[in-house]
Amino acid sequence: HGGYIKRVPLSTYRAQRRGGKGRAGMATRDEDFVGQVFVADTHTPVLFFSTRGMVYKMKVYRLPLGNPQARGKALINLLPLEAGETISTVLPLPEDESAWSQSNIIFATASGYVRRNELSDFVDVKANGKIAMKLDEGDRLIGVGVCTADSDILLAAKSGKAIRFAVTDVRVFAGRDSVGVRGIRMEEGDRVVSMSVLRHVEIGVEERDAYLRYAANKRRALGEALEVEANGGGADELEEATETTVLELPQDRLNVLEALEEFILTVTAKGFGKRTSAYEYRVIGRGGQGVANIEMSSRNGTVVGSFPVAESDQIMLVTDGGQLIRCPVHDIRIARRQTQGVTIFRVAEDEAVVAVAHLGDLGDEGAGESESEGTSEDGVGEVEPSPDGGGK
Repeated sequence: HGGYIKRVPLSTYRAQRRGGKGRAGMATRDEDFVGQVFVADTHTPVLFFSTRGMVYKMKVYRLPLGNPQARGKALINLLPLEAGETISTVLPLPEDESAWSQSNIIFATASGYVRRNELSDFVDVKANGKIAMKLDEGDRLIGVGVCTADSDILLAAKSGKAIRFAVTDVRVFAGRDSVGVRGIRMEEGDRVVSMSVLRHVEIGVEERDAYLRYAANKRRALGEALEVEANGGGADELEEATETTVLELPQDRLNVLEALEEFILTVTAKGFGKRTSAYEYRVIGRGGQGVANIEMSSRNGTVVGSFPVAESDQIMLVTDGGQLIRCPVHDIRIARRQTQGVTIFRVAEDEAVVAVAHLGDLGDEGAGESESEGTSEDGVGEVEPSPDGGGK
């Protein structure tokens, strides 16, 4: 919250099963909290997007190295920020900058606007930064991602709504001083909390329902039953899909769809979460209100984050009290969109989850159960968001 950053060896944090209490991840003072965590190696280039719509660039090795108890170093001492300017979004990028010409960069704001640019527009970022995106007063960047013309964009709102649309619905802007176009239409007081880039898959409604039935039955056979909330409406939705689906897909098509399937992890402020097949989020035109992403109630709270994960991945949740928990994704059940999820972080009554980070597949390094100080150059970068709520 005070605008501090550091890097920590990833092996410092041990994995825990869902429902654990976590450990202290970064020293914070009163009214301060950790806002973003990401995994990178020392040569990863990182773009820092500010509340003023500027972008700055720095390699990970230039960030201060610390331990979990250290507070880090103030970003204002690392970047040429102006008075009142703070960092709202941090984006680690591929190290090979020569490949950037084949990709685009997509921006999303809290008010639901999106913009697409050539990624090569951000290869050359001078020491004093450059303009990245024009922002209306009161708006801020909540997500920046790398995409191609074959990608879809998923926007998830705090209210539990989400919309998926083709990235080609957003034209490539030549300049960097535009507010973009509307990605999702929300009610007053709502805001976008996550933007994700998904692979586009051509699949019809009947084919989708047939595959989802096949996948659900396969998980049952493996003993991985779908999560069905008694008060969430999930059971009715599942039965409806099963009863109305009459299409039978050949096994080779089922295999293709299974290989292309992505799962969306959704996490709420009270530590609840679930995984849902990305096929349940049908592609529609941008600018609509979207579909239900999760069944919200006073029990699970508002949505904090929603993004694609793999079975072998790990995630890290962060509370406004500075507590972190790292847990494997495979511990989190697969459920329909309109369910409330399961407890993945037992949050203290006076705290709330404010960020969830995708750590990816950590392999053997992420499988250890003991806490140890690692010597690997790879590490976790921790960012405290700006006082105005910036940061992921």
